[in-house]
Amino acid sequence: MGGSGGWRVLNEPEQSGSADVRAALLRLRRASGLPVAFGGLVTGTGRFRINELTGATTTALRGLSVHSGNGLGGKTAARSRPFAVTDYHSSAVISHEYDAAVAAEGLKAVLAVPVVVRRRVRGVLYGALRQPLQLGDRPLSAALEAARELEQALVVQDEAERLLSVARQPTTADPVMWEEVREAHSALRTLAQRVGDPLLRQEMLAACGRLAAASGGARGGPAVALSPREVDVLSCVASGATNVAVAERLGLRPETVKGYLRSAMRKLGVHTRLQAVVAARRAGLLP
Repeated sequence: MGGSGGWRVLNEPEQSGSADVRAALLRLRRASGLPVAFGGLVTGTGRFRINELTGATTTALRGLSVHSGNGLGGKTAARSRPFAVTDYHSSAVISHEYDAAVAAEGLKAVLAVPVVVRRRVRGVLYGALRQPLQLGDRPLSAALEAARELEQALVVQDEAERLLSVARQPTTADPVMWEEVREAHSALRTLAQRVGDPLLRQEMLAACGRLAAASGGARGGPAVALSPREVDVLSCVASGATNVAVAERLGLRPETVKGYLRSAMRKLGVHTRLQAVVAARRAGLLP
């Protein structure tokens, strides 16, 4: 991408991705061996802000607003591909608007990778050394992997926000769209169980909870505490899946699915699968 045309302005929920950025930077440092990592997400048209740092000894870089095309990160964002320099201050391939902040932190060798979601740059991650050394394949591979994991987290966040915008108006929403919300809720809960990253899994389940809450359930209905697996099973049942299909989705035995379903029905005070889904929606456990 060439220029500010590919940038987008973050809304409030996307700005909450700081936790995801922190997690990505910690992974980058751990896997790359680089002592310093920093980065941030797009905060306005044509720029992103460095709002997360790990391994830094000063606050010189915190809050730095990087414009598209400027410096190493700006070049990375403008061209949507990684770049690295052996010595930031003497490099002839980047502009030097941010030399003072980089010098204050004592950085020399620096790499930057873009965070790209649906062909749009959403931020930049950096890794750095305080010596002027050529960075090899290991740091670059680690930075790219951290960026990919952050991209996945942002995709989940975006989808949850899109569906929430539909769910907040359930009385006027297109019935087809409302069913899409329910299908997505089931898919997100199923996918969350396969995610190894506990932070991302927690955020996915939190997004599922927001979708369920936005449906307008739990209005005077009884408070019911179902286990996460019982909710997983009911969310699949709500999408029309049979016990066998639910078992395949969740990696369980059909007998185990039946057990969770019976337990959920008992807690909800109902006797059929359909009644269980309706009761769970009334309790705000399903959208």
